[in-house]
Amino acid sequence: MTKKLKVGVIGLGGIANTHVPGWKASTDAELVAGSDINPAVFDVWREKHGVQRFYEKTADLLNDPEIDIIDVCSPNMYHAEQAIAALDAGKHVICEKPLAPGPDDVRKMIAARDRSGKLLMTAQHFRFGGVAQAMKAEIKTGVLGQIYHARSWMLRRGFLPLSPTFIYKKNSGGGPCIDIGVHILDLTLWLMDHPKPVTVSGVARTALAHHEGAFSTSGRNRVPRDIDVEDFASAFVRFDNGATLILEVSWLLHHNTQGEEARLWLYGTEGGCEWPKAEFVSSNYETRQFYNRTLLLTRDTLEPHALECVEFARAVAQGLPSPVPPEQSLYVQTILDGIYRSQAAGREVTVSI
Repeated sequence: MTKKLKVGVIGLGGIANTHVPGWKASTDAELVAGSDINPAVFDVWREKHGVQRFYEKTADLLNDPEIDIIDVCSPNMYHAEQAIAALDAGKHVICEKPLAPGPDDVRKMIAARDRSGKLLMTAQHFRFGGVAQAMKAEIKTGVLGQIYHARSWMLRRGFLPLSPTFIYKKNSGGGPCIDIGVHILDLTLWLMDHPKPVTVSGVARTALAHHEGAFSTSGRNRVPRDIDVEDFASAFVRFDNGATLILEVSWLLHHNTQGEEARLWLYGTEGGCEWPKAEFVSSNYETRQFYNRTLLLTRDTLEPHALECVEFARAVAQGLPSPVPPEQSLYVQTILDGIYRSQAAGREVTVSI
């Protein structure tokens, strides 16, 4: 039997727990170690997940010669530094989204990947759900024709994460753009087959978080008045192939939804589609009829956060390409950075990959 790859996790907070089922389900890897600046979580992980090896210092985990894969689950602003250090230490790296808040750091991570010869992947779990996988396969048949426009949003009604990890720029790098916008934008670009963005006209504003009495449905707790990231952003993006995209994201919005609503539409010359409905629409111009059809799907065997870990381990074990290459994440972060730059400039800005 081939020896399993050994996995170590950096940052043992909430998101790391969603990765554990994937490492447990993998036939190619096993979770053996963790690192966190808060040693109080070690006993919890030892009892809950059976992990026995822990380090308070990230460097000690990276210097462990038995570790093959590093899973970076720390706050956003630490991703680049830790992933680059892991790659330079000869480890394969899967890193939680965003790969880094800004495109310059993503480029540095790609350079470190190239130096090391190891795999680097962004944990964009939306791609791994059964609906997304089925829609991607259908779109690849050419059923939409040329995709010339997209609309995508990820909106919440009063559901703002109150942890300092999210609401202060020094930790997060941004608000819902960086937190949830990265999810729906990555999925949209992936389904569009990654056209190259050339301009962004965007708005990023704190519209409701500074309102007197602003609260989050998370415990009905008040939003700290010193929050310094946006709570709403929108953008109009142009691509080099002539396609366009409208993007909207928010943590706090007077929008009639329970919790969170994530949707996207693609419009092509031969048809359109909507996620997550897995619905495809088209027209018969000879009979002047409209057609709607919905893909029949089987239930996911694992939650997408887990599936992304399984697929990364398989790619490392079999010498396959990264399931989510950092070059694709560079497209995502370039657009999100363009929103912030457009907000600051008060006009449309050009972007370059």
